[in-house]
Amino acid sequence: MLCTCKLLVHFLFLQLSLGTRPPPTVDVAVVGAGLTGLSAARKLLDAGKTVTIFEARDRVGGRVLNRKLKNGGVTELGAAFVGPTQDNVLALASELGLRTFKEYNSGTNLAYFGDRRIEFPSTSTIPPLDEVTMNEIGTLIFELDKLAATIDVANPWDHPNATTLDSVTLRDAAHSIVTTRDGRDVFELAVETIWSTESDQLSYLYALAYIAGAGNETSLGTFERLISVDGGGQESRIEGGTGLLPNGLADEIGREKILFSNPVQSITRQTSGKYLVQGSRKSFTASRVIVAMSPPLAGRIAYSPPVSAKRAQLMRRMFIGSIGKANAIYKTPFWRDAGFTGQVIDTVGTVRANYDDSDEVASYGAILGFIQADQMKALDNATEDEIQDLVGRDYVRYFGQQAADVEEWAIFRWDKEEYSGGGPTALAGTGTFQRYGAALKRADGGIHWAGTEASDYWPGYMNGAIRSGERAADEILRGG
Repeated sequence: MLCTCKLLVHFLFLQLSLGTRPPPTVDVAVVGAGLTGLSAARKLLDAGKTVTIFEARDRVGGRVLNRKLKNGGVTELGAAFVGPTQDNVLALASELGLRTFKEYNSGTNLAYFGDRRIEFPSTSTIPPLDEVTMNEIGTLIFELDKLAATIDVANPWDHPNATTLDSVTLRDAAHSIVTTRDGRDVFELAVETIWSTESDQLSYLYALAYIAGAGNETSLGTFERLISVDGGGQESRIEGGTGLLPNGLADEIGREKILFSNPVQSITRQTSGKYLVQGSRKSFTASRVIVAMSPPLAGRIAYSPPVSAKRAQLMRRMFIGSIGKANAIYKTPFWRDAGFTGQVIDTVGTVRANYDDSDEVASYGAILGFIQADQMKALDNATEDEIQDLVGRDYVRYFGQQAADVEEWAIFRWDKEEYSGGGPTALAGTGTFQRYGAALKRADGGIHWAGTEASDYWPGYMNGAIRSGERAADEILRGG
């Protein structure tokens, strides 16, 4: 017995002297310090669990990111809006002492169909077009909402017609109702603004589940809520920028619990039943693991033993949309003086959707342009100066020569971010959601899956990210 103890002491001494000290152990390792991972960690810590968070970047927030402007203001390079029924993100903002303010939505919107310019009131989400087109668009939205109401947001893949719905693209379903060119163009712009991809890339089942999720337990999700300002997902913003949300959570949790610049390379279940989570710089063992990442990015990690076949297929099949933001900063929001909201949709521009991004008191002006889908992909190799020139031409076309007097540009391409790969969320084409969607949330042993995609309500949004993290934490606390 004495000999055995001496050998053990000698072995531990050798480990320490050779720099091979066993990795520290926590109850739960969280992979990802976005809103999902931070929300999960906070709930677990509040319940008395020990937690460490692995983060590939040198910052928290994931696709939620503030940038300070030269004029002292702040713009969001990522997620920016909050709205009704987004209960989790609104609650978090309140808990952190953050104020919301309404997105500017007073006056006239603009729509461009090639060379045609249409002005219409901000009280309408759709520009006035010919009678046939308007009737067909109305019918389509009615059908989308009616079908979405039949979807169980917790298990959309269990819908009685899931197989059929998942075999059809959103474009095929929409084009069976909307036959005019203008109507199809308007719908495509809406799709690109919501999902950052084209409608022929999306499963109809997936899209319906997403629409159904644009609500809460007491309010059905609707297509209108996804595309609207007043009463919709773009209704409000957070004073000081949404980047205050993850940073506030990180401060509350304690940044010493976050391993920055430490991407996870592998997650291995050991004979003890615990998991070795190996980062590029530092590793931990944990009884449970929460992978708080989108499925395509989670698929970069090596798992031993392998995850379920359905989860593996899901990580391979889901894909991420393409998105960039181009924000032009001005001395004043001059378009307001001309009666414009700053909101524009454009079928041919580099930017396809615009919003007024000025601060709450209009101490400066800002126009935010979304570069989406194929338009973003076409600019993968463009310089920032080239993007500024292209977007600047659009803004002058919309608001006149005064729009050329840009004081500062804030341009960000999420496709270029190694640990995002695009945005705002992972998407599902045909043949994926019905067969593999359940693996979004179904744990693999002690590995729990989270991320905005794995939320029943508001997937793809900050609200979904928070909700998903809290759900994964609850699973662990319940022993599930």
